[in-house]
Amino acid sequence: MTNGTFKTLATGLSRLASGIAISANAVGTIVVLLLVLVVNFDVIARGVFNKPFLGAVEVVQFSMVLIVFLQLPDVIRVNRLTRSDGFLTVLGSRYPRTHNIIRQAINAVSAVFMTLIAIAIWPEFTEMLETRDYFGIPGVFTAPWWPIKLVIFLSAVLCALVLLLKIALREDNFELVHIPEHEEEDLS
Repeated sequence: MTNGTFKTLATGLSRLASGIAISANAVGTIVVLLLVLVVNFDVIARGVFNKPFLGAVEVVQFSMVLIVFLQLPDVIRVNRLTRSDGFLTVLGSRYPRTHNIIRQAINAVSAVFMTLIAIAIWPEFTEMLETRDYFGIPGVFTAPWWPIKLVIFLSAVLCALVLLLKIALREDNFELVHIPEHEEEDLS
């Protein structure tokens, strides 16, 4: 495979991964909005009607895991993961080559960890899917575990793919599909 073919393939794959990460992030945002509705409903039902929403705690627990893992690939894609990179910032201005090597090493280690998460969660997902295991309080509120395990698995795979594409394309800003967050004001 030639270098040009590899670059074209990697760029196409990165566009696909970006689109999926952006879509997952949007779904995570919708889950946040639904969570706000559930919590507000519980507060109003508890305060006004003295009838709390049974299972509100379980829904919040379920939603928090979904939110984190649905939004993680896009956060990694646009380099918004909370971290301390003061050292790398200083290093980048003085020694850009060393900076790039360290940044690529961090991406490689991160890809390995995401792959290990995917490998570790897969047996749990298949077990939960087969046994139909659930969480919650029977008779009050229950939900199956397998959707959460599947989201964690798919998110870890997508995160590893994004990190590997950053390494392959030698780009830390993985914004091949760029959606601006704020419209720039025209001051003319």
